[in-house]
Amino acid sequence: MRFLRHSLSGLFLVALTLGLIVVAVSSVRDAVVARMSETPRMPPAQERVFSVNAVPARLETITPEMTAFGEILSRRTLEIRAATAGTVIELAEDFEEGARVTRGQVLARIDPANAQSALDRATNNLADADVATRDAERAVAIARDTLTATQEQADLRQRAYERQVDLADRGVGSASAVETAEIAAAAARQSVLSARNALATAETRVETAANDLSRARIAQGEAQRVLDNTVVRAEFDGTLSGPTAVQGGLVSANEQLAQLVDDTALEVAFRVSTSQYARLLNDQGRLLSAPVTVTLDVSGIALTADGTITRDSAAVGEGQTGRLIYARLDSARGLKPGDFVTVSITEPPLENVARLPATALDAAETVLAITPDDRLETLQVTLMRRQGDDVLVRAPDIEGREIVAQRSPLLGSGIKVRPLRTGPQDEAGSAPALVELTPERREKLKAFITGNDRLPSDIKTRILTQLEADRVPAAMIERIESRMGG
Repeated sequence: MRFLRHSLSGLFLVALTLGLIVVAVSSVRDAVVARMSETPRMPPAQERVFSVNAVPARLETITPEMTAFGEILSRRTLEIRAATAGTVIELAEDFEEGARVTRGQVLARIDPANAQSALDRATNNLADADVATRDAERAVAIARDTLTATQEQADLRQRAYERQVDLADRGVGSASAVETAEIAAAAARQSVLSARNALATAETRVETAANDLSRARIAQGEAQRVLDNTVVRAEFDGTLSGPTAVQGGLVSANEQLAQLVDDTALEVAFRVSTSQYARLLNDQGRLLSAPVTVTLDVSGIALTADGTITRDSAAVGEGQTGRLIYARLDSARGLKPGDFVTVSITEPPLENVARLPATALDAAETVLAITPDDRLETLQVTLMRRQGDDVLVRAPDIEGREIVAQRSPLLGSGIKVRPLRTGPQDEAGSAPALVELTPERREKLKAFITGNDRLPSDIKTRILTQLEADRVPAAMIERIESRMGG
């Protein structure tokens, strides 16, 4: 009985377990079927918003500036050459590189002995020609008097002959007397012809002597010029460059002694592209007299000078491109021929253009504008000029619009953005940084500037004046200290 009871209990537990398993499997199957039959629920999608820097577009009249690089040249450079050969017996004390000379100053003297001897010979020849001229004039006077006397004698002979003929007609005279009187009259006329020939010869002597006198004067003038050329003088105020002459040295005719450079008549030559050159032409196709500004950075201080475009090159030149333009400088303190400078050319003003960052423009000349609902819109613009990190563009409907300052591949038309607008604090942050100097640091900087002989006096004065201020630009201090080695 006990065995049967245990067997029935075990069988009941097995049946109960199988029933529970069947119920569990049925519940899982029903849950899976119900889940698969339900409509899927998607989470709500959220639009991505990008933050962009926005700048306002304002149409205005802007005068663009073209930037180029050029070289300072002197408009007046003279090669000082020896006009005669000889030994240099004297040189000016400041006949050296970079010396400042004035107009008419004696630079060198060449031994004048040979030139003086030639002048003396020419003077003597002139005196001889003058004597010969006076002698010829006296001979002409004597020949005239002789002709007058001979003519009077011929007249007397002619009257005597006529009287003898009259006497012979009246039967008083003889034929021999008439013949003798006729012969005497003919001889007198022959004497008159001889006197006229002598007068003509004397007058020819006068003309020949006058020519000889003129040639003697020309020779004396040439000899005087040769003597004057033994003294080399400065033709204008300027600076000496490349002197080669030494005292006691022998120079030949036309040998170069130095160069005289007028450092007050400077110009700048710079090359621009053909498209840039076209922007500097007027309606008649002629080059504009546009103002220019040249800049040279010297010891942390920029040397500047203003000028005006005067001309361009006649030809492009072999192996060159663009155009070579020359501009005359009005006042170029501290600049020297040969300096490599930056040239800023002021172009004609452009009307109704907007200044935007260069990063706002793409290769297709489009910009992204922000709509009132903070979405992006593509605007087509016309690129007028590039000005450093900015561009000048023109578009009919850009006035007052906000433009994305920096383009990105993620940005496009219709994308929602969050504009970050530039505030007043950002504009104030662009001002140059100023620092306060300690007395020791200030004195050290002033001593360095005062002892720098390469700086012009006006530049020194300007720097020292800035160093006296309570707050000094940090960029200037950094440049000066970098040249001090500290």
